[in-house]
Amino acid sequence: MLIFIFLCLGGFLAAFVDSIAGGGGLISMPVLMIAGLPAHLALGTNKFGGAAGCLSSAYRYIKSGKTNNEILKKLVPFTIIGSIIGVKCVLSISEQVLNILVFVMILAVAIYTYTSKSLGCENTFEKITNKNLKLGIIMAFLLGFYDGFFGPGTGTFLTFALIKIYGFDFLHASANTKILNLASNFTALILFILNGQIDYKIAVFYAVAMILGGYFGAKVAIKKGSTLIKPIFLIMAFGVAIKLVYQSII
Repeated sequence: MLIFIFLCLGGFLAAFVDSIAGGGGLISMPVLMIAGLPAHLALGTNKFGGAAGCLSSAYRYIKSGKTNNEILKKLVPFTIIGSIIGVKCVLSISEQVLNILVFVMILAVAIYTYTSKSLGCENTFEKITNKNLKLGIIMAFLLGFYDGFFGPGTGTFLTFALIKIYGFDFLHASANTKILNLASNFTALILFILNGQIDYKIAVFYAVAMILGGYFGAKVAIKKGSTLIKPIFLIMAFGVAIKLVYQSII
């Protein structure tokens, strides 16, 4: 019984944080590993719960009107295609090399965000242009691909990219990130289901906790806006970087 309480609390917290600024996997994966699940089963079970939590927060953001459906309907298909190819290519790139590359990129994003005080504080989006649409499609495909075969920091990269490409503030970037994340999550989830890598006894409890966490996290983010999201975004970005260094050392 205690283990299920631990899983529910961990799942709720992970989804709550993830719905605000991404990086919830830093919490949700260790919780499952502590509960005794082997790595591949933990990945699949985490994706099951994560997809449910993502759906919950995405619904809350859509309902609030913070998403840009015109952009999303153009980018989501490329995120799905990228995720499918990413899952298929998962074994072709060394995880050690990938850790180093992602560490450098995410640390650069965190430092740039910290030093640029005005970044993501004001929503300056005007319209879709050929330039920002092409950049958005490339970004959606690459990060869908990345999420399909690796994952850590996907939400962080997506949020940062949407701010830089479209001029969103953190709130609107986080809202649109959730929809793109939802697309890549469900794509990967289907593949985990087909490969039998989900512990459904745990996944169902985890999913319920993450649905609640995602819903309330998005609600808090919408209420507090970019002033809350930016510091949590920075904490999670540095957290992902530290996790990657730790993984490389052990």
